[in-house]
Amino acid sequence: MPDAAPRTFEVRHLQMGRALFAAIAAVMITFSVDHSAQVGGAVFSGFAVATALILILSAWLVFRAGERWQAVLLGILTLVAGMIATLPVARTVDGYFTVVLVWALAAGVAELVIGIVGRRRDAPAARESVFVGALTIVLGVALVFIPRGYTLDYYIDQAQQSFTLTGITIGVGVFGGYAAIVAVYLGIAAFSPRPAAVPAVETADTDAAGGRS
Repeated sequence: MPDAAPRTFEVRHLQMGRALFAAIAAVMITFSVDHSAQVGGAVFSGFAVATALILILSAWLVFRAGERWQAVLLGILTLVAGMIATLPVARTVDGYFTVVLVWALAAGVAELVIGIVGRRRDAPAARESVFVGALTIVLGVALVFIPRGYTLDYYIDQAQQSFTLTGITIGVGVFGGYAAIVAVYLGIAAFSPRPAAVPAVETADTDAAGGRS
């Protein structure tokens, strides 16, 4: 059967791809002096669309039949959010918070449930799914409590310049922090050694030998 054949791509390759795009998003936000809704929406849109494509492709390149729905579900949720984030109406303060918040809660719950179910079946990368899913939910909850109209003017003597901290600045920064944590965590997981899987044929032979003894 095709699904019984060894696969060129593994879960670690999916994690590498997700870590790469999360790292790019984190770097773009970290080194940008503009944390406006336009910039935050553009970065999130690129992150979401790229991540979604990786997830959807992995459904056929990485996972076997019966497991593909998980990657497809996460991919669709993330792709829809990324496409909505490209619309002009989503490049406002309210639009940014709404799109990222709804995506974070929906995708976070989905990935957390997938991870919990996977741990019961000893599925690969189930632990990583639990962590990323929970962290994504935390992102959504954090955005709920950030006041969108918040404004704080302050002055730094060393720079001899006034600055303004706003709700959207905090919101975009929180997403950047989330992306950085995901990049580091999935990057470490991708390069961590994994226990070798026991072939099913060998296991069956062992069980048969035990039954004859």
